[in-house]
Amino acid sequence: MARQDTIDVRELSVHYHGHLALKNINFSVDKGQLIGVIGPNGAGKSTLIKAILGLERSKGEVSLFGSSVKAFRKQISYVPQRNMIDWDFPVRVKDAVLMGRYAHIPWYRLRSSKKDRRKAEEALDKVGMIEFADRQIGELSGGQQQRVFIARALAQDADVFFLDEPFVGIDIKSEEIIVRLLHQLRDSGKTIFVVHHDLSKVEKYFDHLILLNQELIGAGAVKEIYTPEFLKKAYQGSAAVLDDKDGMVVVSQ
Repeated sequence: MARQDTIDVRELSVHYHGHLALKNINFSVDKGQLIGVIGPNGAGKSTLIKAILGLERSKGEVSLFGSSVKAFRKQISYVPQRNMIDWDFPVRVKDAVLMGRYAHIPWYRLRSSKKDRRKAEEALDKVGMIEFADRQIGELSGGQQQRVFIARALAQDADVFFLDEPFVGIDIKSEEIIVRLLHQLRDSGKTIFVVHHDLSKVEKYFDHLILLNQELIGAGAVKEIYTPEFLKKAYQGSAAVLDDKDGMVVVSQ
């Protein structure tokens, strides 16, 4: 029986038209962790979180704190890669963030409440975007757009967050704001999965790592997984890993 304080993934496999994308992935993650999902290009990082969420057809079992993904849906927030979003869609920043409240609006109430709008405003303020509330999202920079979608996730009041490459193509200020928020969410007991590619920031950003290359290379605390042995096995020469007397230096792929 799955524990109430863990996320459990068992024998998770994904095939695309006969091509193996993920093979027999098994791991458990305790509640209140900030988890980096890392591995080389094509390792199946995005596929893993989509399979956990039920957005990809897969084999295996996933349990979120003792519940099925379907039963836990309202408590899950997903931020896809920026290139998966239609930034030309005519929606204002504040309305995009308010979409995060839809899971809490019952079918018989057609409009958002004052509480919903307050939650959206608070989320925008946390990411430093309240002054852009009436802008169309397509007018924003890449970093600002990412902050808006982080705000939408915050407005949802979720317990588990899945972010797919949130730091790609954004400015330093936006990255610092997002990282600080993720640490605050972690400290408040939330569980966050982040697909990430910059190996040099792994130790600074995360508590826990899931290291993939179609198969699970390792899962555990950063100090256990972020080692030359594990990284060489996963990246197979596509990343330079130097282990010297002062510590490990990683050159990203």
